[in-house]
Amino acid sequence: MANNEETMRVLVCGGSPEGIGPDALRAAAQGCAKIVAVDRGLDAIRAAGLACDLFCGDADSVSADGAAYVREQEARLTHGEQACCEVERYNPHKDFTDLELALRAIRERWPQAQLVACALTGGAPDHYLAALGRLAAWPTGAQIVESGCTGRILQPGQTWSVGAYQGYRFSFVPLAAQCVVSEYHMRWELDRCACTLLSDLGISNELDYPDGRIECHEGVIAAWVFPRK
Repeated sequence: MANNEETMRVLVCGGSPEGIGPDALRAAAQGCAKIVAVDRGLDAIRAAGLACDLFCGDADSVSADGAAYVREQEARLTHGEQACCEVERYNPHKDFTDLELALRAIRERWPQAQLVACALTGGAPDHYLAALGRLAAWPTGAQIVESGCTGRILQPGQTWSVGAYQGYRFSFVPLAAQCVVSEYHMRWELDRCACTLLSDLGISNELDYPDGRIECHEGVIAAWVFPRK
């Protein structure tokens, strides 16, 4: 992802059952100006000792302690008192996921933010595919941090340098009907290769060199690095 020192980074922590460890979450939060909890993500944020700036959700999966915390913040806001975080509570009978509504809330507050998205997977492929679809619509791309991997959503013109992950396995998946992608200094390279939605051309490459990178020329792609096991 192209870096812009003037662009705010916002961490979004989802409620994946697999979750994310406190150390990994604290590392992901470095450099982020705001932290947003999506329902059960609040528990992970608090467990990591981080301050939540905005809670978004219907509170159907957050722990009892987390739900009590949300109610406390709501009560403070209702009485015009200083709260530790903002709260956007949603009706559970809604047409959109908590993540989609959370991204809308972020867009309203910080429209140019770069996203760092955590704990969106965890054994539920329907939720994860939908989450990738929501992140793919974010105009500045997104960093993805999950248990066991890290990744990026790349928009046209964005490049991800992955040399620091030499020895890792690398994959990308197109998230648009038509994508054009280049891969440089990997075991298998691509030069402005056209690929279609959810095709498997980019699965399981190898980062053999210290200066590998991937570039999205057209469309939107998701890319990940996985430690070798």
